[in-house]
Amino acid sequence: MSQKRTEVQVRAGVEADLGALTHLYNHFIRETAITFDTDPFTTEQRRPWLHSHPEDGPHRLLVAHDARFVGEDRVLGYATSSPFRAKPAYATSVEVSVYCAPEATGRGVGTLLYDALFKAMAGQDVHRAYAGIALPNEASRRLHERFGFTHIGTYREVGRKFGRYWDVAWYEKELGAS
Repeated sequence: MSQKRTEVQVRAGVEADLGALTHLYNHFIRETAITFDTDPFTTEQRRPWLHSHPEDGPHRLLVAHDARFVGEDRVLGYATSSPFRAKPAYATSVEVSVYCAPEATGRGVGTLLYDALFKAMAGQDVHRAYAGIALPNEASRRLHERFGFTHIGTYREVGRKFGRYWDVAWYEKELGAS
């Protein structure tokens, strides 16, 4: 590992991160089936998403950045907890996700982000967290299992991207609220 973990800091996402976060997410849109979005976003299109994750409450956006670079904020990844579904009875469930910049994969950034995310959600009225993993994605499966997620089912060929169908495995984690 070329960078020490102490050089990576995790904090709430802010307006100044919007360009870097949009750029990172667009990479996954263009290059992978990890997200089923198919058209890249502009920063203005992505702004409502950023604002839907306040600094408190169950729906969070946390950003990992490289603290070694003074005067510039190198975003290495982000994690979110978002509403699971729009209907009121789902309010105590969240869908979580983590995205790491290609140069940050395998360096513990995803682990730092999820650790901070679940600590930030502690004490919130959240009962379950869910994660959908487009297959294959062994690294994401391992990360989620390390955080106590269990596989609860797989939607077969649920999304079509890059001219083929993709399966999505669903994982669930019990949280503190009852």
